Amino acid sequence: MSEPDRRQMLKLAAAAAGAALGGTAAARAAEPAVDTGTVAGGKLDFPTWTAPTERPTPPPPAPLPPSERVGFAVLGLGRLATEEILPAFGRSKRAKLVALISGTPDKARLLARQHGVAPDAVYGYGDWDRIKADPAIQAVYIVTPNALHREATLAAAAAGKHVLCEKPMATSSADCQAMIDACATARRHLMIAYRCQYEPNNRALQDMVRGGRYGAALLYDAVNTQNMAAPTQWRFVKALAGGGALPDIGLYCLNGARFLSGEEPTEVYAHTHSTPGDPRFREVEEQVTFTLRFPSGLVANCAASYGLHENRRLGMGMPAAAIDFANAFAYTGQRLQIAHRDGDAEAVVDRRIAAKDQFALELDHMAECVATGRRPRTPGEEGLADQRIMEAIYRSAATGQPVALPKVEGLDTTRGPALPPADQG
Repeated sequence: MSEPDRRQMLKLAAAAAGAALGGTAAARAAEPAVDTGTVAGGKLDFPTWTAPTERPTPPPPAPLPPSERVGFAVLGLGRLATEEILPAFGRSKRAKLVALISGTPDKARLLARQHGVAPDAVYGYGDWDRIKADPAIQAVYIVTPNALHREATLAAAAAGKHVLCEKPMATSSADCQAMIDACATARRHLMIAYRCQYEPNNRALQDMVRGGRYGAALLYDAVNTQNMAAPTQWRFVKALAGGGALPDIGLYCLNGARFLSGEEPTEVYAHTHSTPGDPRFREVEEQVTFTLRFPSGLVANCAASYGLHENRRLGMGMPAAAIDFANAFAYTGQRLQIAHRDGDAEAVVDRRIAAKDQFALELDHMAECVATGRRPRTPGEEGLADQRIMEAIYRSAATGQPVALPKVEGLDTTRGPALPPADQG
């Protein structure tokens, strides 16, 4: 093709493109709001675009601008922090990662580069004076071994920072109380990271249990097991972990019964077991089973093990329905099934709820509490209640007898204000 012909072809192509763009602009100007959305109250909204027979789509995410988000430092950069918590900041709407606190400088520097944390915002465990002087850090997320939670919480509170602490809260009720007192004295929030209480499927099940549609819940059955290896890891050291399967994964079964019902148990009866000669269980229990009795008549049967294949399920028995909750305590894969009568047939309904990052949800809740002064839904008192019950579980297992617990009147006595509907989480 000659040069004049090539130039002519380019002119024609340009003209055609201009006409197309002009047509597109005109077409866009005529587009209805159902396709373009509308802005109101600082949020983007799209009208419903599917038929009433379809599940409605959630509203678009409405993250705060980075400058308005609450700044967090993550203290402790082990497996949970690096695999789940740090990535969750990328899905958060209200929180941002501004600092790392670690006893391993090279790891902290690497993670800082990967997650956009400034080099001068990488701290050691003893750098509390510098952390106190860093205004970008409003809250500290503590992800260290259980026995170290108290020390870090007291230091963070003294530095004027709010505290989000991983579960279990501590290794003794005395340490839990000291953490609560320190944050109260410093006028800082203390929230325990009970991620399941913020997860939409767990919250939907709570609504079903408390709503009365299927009658009173009378039976709760929960199993949380995983087959652990590496006998040298800290979870097998009693001085660091406080126990074995119970405080790590059995706690989900315990807290789930309290969270779903809102009640506090009046009695616990427990048994522990460890395989003789297994080097993993020289100091801590391999397996725990326990039964909780509640004032309403609800009975909770719970089992947790460090020596069985992964199984994280929960079941609820009610007069008009049986509910099976697969992967109830896992990070992902939750699935609710409700079996009930449908005329002359038995219907099994799959309740499909959109998945959300549990760690991002709890970060956002803590950030909202810091920004507004609201008491967290899972404050230190929630962790203290679980710790006291776990201590009773160990006493029952040691004596072979049931242990009575103080009767507590009312629902959700250890929790902050109720959360908004789960679909707004």
